[in-house]
Amino acid sequence: MDEPGFTRLARCRVVIVGLGLMGGSLALALRAAKAGREIWGVDSDPAALAFAVEQSIIDCAADFDSVLNCEFLILAAPVRAILSQLHRLTSVIRHAKRPSVTLLDLGSTKSKIVAAMEKLPPGFDPVGGHPMCGKEVSGIENAEANLFRDKTFVLTPTKRASSAALALAQELIAAIGARPLILSPERHDALAAMSSHLPYVMAAALMRAAQTVDDDQLWTLAASGFRDTSRLAASDLTMMVDILLTNRAAILDALGRYRTELDWFITLIEAADPEALSAALAPAQRKRAELFRG
Repeated sequence: MDEPGFTRLARCRVVIVGLGLMGGSLALALRAAKAGREIWGVDSDPAALAFAVEQSIIDCAADFDSVLNCEFLILAAPVRAILSQLHRLTSVIRHAKRPSVTLLDLGSTKSKIVAAMEKLPPGFDPVGGHPMCGKEVSGIENAEANLFRDKTFVLTPTKRASSAALALAQELIAAIGARPLILSPERHDALAAMSSHLPYVMAAALMRAAQTVDDDQLWTLAASGFRDTSRLAASDLTMMVDILLTNRAAILDALGRYRTELDWFITLIEAADPEALSAALAPAQRKRAELFRG
């Protein structure tokens, strides 16, 4: 699997399992970069497959049993679907010659996926991955080639991953214009819980709280602040439920930290002390301005 030339993306047939927003965008990004010998797509939704073929997003529509007919296999589904697919690969391999396949996933949580990858039969060279990007809308019709550009793409290599597999994953990241970052699965999940998963729960909680107000004029008053803060509440439910269920400990820790801050602000507002409120708000204002200028 480490023979010269294996890691050259241009020579690979790439099979993407899952042609939603992420899988479709990846196919478009590879197309734009002229990367990959061929791009095949697999999806349980015939309409998504038909759209991908009609729009020339992929070269060929395939079924799951054909996923071993490639050099580079990418699983681009919600986390629990990826876990099911990894289990299914074990049965697929029984009916095929031993494959030589580099495997990458795009799942939003990594610990359970990497643990499942470690149990795959010989012939798979697996690397965990998570591009830190997305949109609040789902589906291949919302895919775009520039979705990954200038975004962080985390890699969480398995213990069994070869240097060739890691190099191929990094070549893909370079081709789509993203920035690689290597983390352990546990560190990724802890950081993603605070930076990505907690904001979704916050947005959903804001929408739920707003819906308890018995006054329709609330929605007339809701402007850019409410729109921007609540945006993530529109995210795909299947994807988000999978995230909440497969990263429970880290998300609960993040929620506990957030609840501590909410309780502190309740105390400060009840005290009606402007100087104390300003002192509590100032560090958040400074850090936000430092991180996201303009």
